[in-house]
Amino acid sequence: MKEKKQEGRLSFLQLVRSRRSIRRYLDKPVEREKVLTCIEAARLAPSADNVQPWRFLILDEPDLRTKFAKEVFSGIYSISKFAVKAPMLILILARLDIIANRIGKQIQNISYYYIDIGIAGEHIVLQAEELGLGTCWIGWFNPRKARKFLKIPRKYKIVSLMAVGYYEKKPSRDRKRKALQEITWFNKIGEK
Repeated sequence: MKEKKQEGRLSFLQLVRSRRSIRRYLDKPVEREKVLTCIEAARLAPSADNVQPWRFLILDEPDLRTKFAKEVFSGIYSISKFAVKAPMLILILARLDIIANRIGKQIQNISYYYIDIGIAGEHIVLQAEELGLGTCWIGWFNPRKARKFLKIPRKYKIVSLMAVGYYEKKPSRDRKRKALQEITWFNKIGEK
């Protein structure tokens, strides 16, 4: 597939290809203007029945962020302790509504808010990449300790965390991906 670079900017596919999960960050704060641009990209994401269940709690105060990270990445969650050094953490929450998120789950057996949060989160990731920021989705942390530490009311479901910052060094290795022919069919299921 041919990609065109327009006006010095990466095409969408170039942006997607260049994005990596970053686990090593410079000790440099992320400007609030940049993170708000990322949150604006997430705010514009589509959602089931336009419910917009996402909420974002941004932790950029160094002492608070460090204490929080040490708490939620302890014990069996220590594999994610690299995020302690990220200059910013975004706690991604969901505020569930009755129709799309509760009744819809009962009828379709799908938690639509996970799809919605995934789309919004990926908007953050790609906007951050365009702004020169590295990100890493983090699912392996202690949500109970996060809730208690930040005094998060029960009406919000903790879904994910995201580390954000300027990367120390961007991994250059290509990620192995399956070929289009292995994952795509037209009009009927294929053999693979």
